[in-house]
Amino acid sequence: MNQGRGFGLNTNLPPAIKNILYANVVLFVLTQFTPMSGFLFDQFALSAYGVFEQFKIWQLVTYMFLHGGFWHIFLNMFVLWMFGTELEYEWGTGEFIKYYFITGVGGGVLNILIAGESTVGASAAVYGVMIAYALAHPNRLVYVYFLFPVKVKYVMGFLAALTFFSTIGPNTSNIAHAAHLGGMLVGFIYLKFWKIHYAVKGFFQESLKGGGSSGENLRYHRGGGTPVGEDEKIAYYRNKIDELLDKINRVGYMNLSDEEKKLLDEGSRYLREHDDESYN
Repeated sequence: MNQGRGFGLNTNLPPAIKNILYANVVLFVLTQFTPMSGFLFDQFALSAYGVFEQFKIWQLVTYMFLHGGFWHIFLNMFVLWMFGTELEYEWGTGEFIKYYFITGVGGGVLNILIAGESTVGASAAVYGVMIAYALAHPNRLVYVYFLFPVKVKYVMGFLAALTFFSTIGPNTSNIAHAAHLGGMLVGFIYLKFWKIHYAVKGFFQESLKGGGSSGENLRYHRGGGTPVGEDEKIAYYRNKIDELLDKINRVGYMNLSDEEKKLLDEGSRYLREHDDESYN
C-alpha cells in the first residue's frame, strides 16, 4: 500500500493534487499574461452580485482556481501539496476531491453571506484540507518558519482562533477571512458527521448480524487461537488488503471501520516483514 508520509514528501503526486495544481497554474498564467484576465475574473471570481443577481452559480466552484498574485497561488498550492498529498493517499482520490470541493464551496457561501465581498483563491478548500489533516494526525510536527517544531493541532487551533476573530472584527486587509473560516467549519462538520454516520450505521449492521466481529476476530487465527502457517497467513493478508483497498477506492479511507483500519495496518506491516511484494 503506497501511502504518503510526512507532509506529501513523495515524488509521485496523487491524481487529485496533481490536477488541481495544473489547473491553478494554467489559469494563473492566463490571468497574468494574456488579455483574458478581465473576462476570467468577471465570469469566474466569486461575488454576491454574480451569484444572487446574475445567477452565476458556477462562481462558487470556479473562484477556487483563480488567484490574485504569485504569492497567493504559491502559498495555497504549497500548503495543499504539503498537507493534501498524504490525505489523498489515505482517503482515496474520489473522497479527497469530494471533500476539497465541499469545503471550497462552503467557504465561498459563508464569504458571500457574511462579508459580501468578491474573492478568489483556493484558500477555503486549503483550510479545509488543513483541518482534516489536524484531525487525522494531530501530533505530527510542522516547522513554523522552517525552524520551530509545533504540533499540527496547535497550529490549527491558533489559525482557527485568528480566523474567527478576523472574521467578526473589521477587515482591514484584502484577505477573505470568512472564506477561510467557512472552509474549516464545513470541513470539521463534514468529517464529524460522517464519522458519526458510519458509527451508527456500523452499530445497526452489527446488531442485525447478532453481535458482529471484534478486532481480534479480524485477525487470522485457526480454531483455538493458533496462528496458521506463514504461507497461508500471507495469502490471507494479501486477499484482505486487496478487499480493503477496493473499498477505499469506492468510499474512501475515512469510511473504513476502526477494525478494518487496524487490519489494514496489521496486514501491511506483516507483509512488509514476510512477503516479497511491497506493501509500503
